[in-house]
Amino acid sequence: MPCTRAEAEAIDTLADTGLDAVLMTTEDVADDAERWRLDAYMEREPDAAALAAIRALAPSARAAPQVERLDDQDWVTLSQAGLEPIREGRFVVHTSAHDVEVDTGAGQRAFLIEAGQAFGTGHHGTTSGCLAMLDGLAAAGKRFSKVIDVGTGTGLLAFAALELWPMAEIVATDIDPVAVAVTRENAELNDVVVGDDIGEVTLFVADGARHPAIDNIAPFDLVIANILAGPLVSMAPEIASIADADATIVLAGLLETQRTAVVAAYEACGCRLDAVDRRGDWSVLRLTAGPQRYAPSAPFDPKGRDGWALDI
Repeated sequence: MPCTRAEAEAIDTLADTGLDAVLMTTEDVADDAERWRLDAYMEREPDAAALAAIRALAPSARAAPQVERLDDQDWVTLSQAGLEPIREGRFVVHTSAHDVEVDTGAGQRAFLIEAGQAFGTGHHGTTSGCLAMLDGLAAAGKRFSKVIDVGTGTGLLAFAALELWPMAEIVATDIDPVAVAVTRENAELNDVVVGDDIGEVTLFVADGARHPAIDNIAPFDLVIANILAGPLVSMAPEIASIADADATIVLAGLLETQRTAVVAAYEACGCRLDAVDRRGDWSVLRLTAGPQRYAPSAPFDPKGRDGWALDI
């Protein structure tokens, strides 16, 4: 159904809509704040109460939401069908529907990431912006020994980090077991080994950044979190606490209008903003952790933290 950019931004910051649905907001017309779209994907036909709740998210819409049955097709696959290959720095990301050529002699690397049941194909500005940010760090001579991708989605950013820093310890986590399973499948498709040794990706399910398995590996000198603005803010103490002194932190999944709130949350944890990569209405941030590891004043309570979503 139609919505405005302001309504889309408000929806994207909601931790809990009360709906048993996956919500997606997209631009209908580029650079037109009044021409955005809200799609809600549900496992069963919505009742009157669900339709009213969806309608309430976009009060500017003059018509009721249109209901369409998708049969048994996976909605993420439908939404990502026909994606063209993208090129960011040395990386090419494509689906099996497109053959690509890369110059391996020049260090180029192709990743096959099918449309499927997890976000993070590289085609959204947040993920492609992260690829560009990581590639730029490597091109500038930055070296990392411990890297974590929090909310890995399809595993793409963890795979890219392994390609750039093959001697680093790479960790990829997600709150969603489906995403972890998809990442494992994508690793096999792309000849990435999942394991606990150098040259492999350590992969496991974790709720947030303060999981015992993460604590056992921390601190990290590169932390990547491509999720959403609300979770990035609420998880700032967690993410800062697993970052080593002067570590690099790459954050994405936020709209430009949400940047101030996200930056303020990390500055409160001793981080400083170094760079911003604008991708349309979206922004990718690069920060540096404080000169000393951040130690939160209270233990983390997952039940008291806002919910968070996968990257897109």
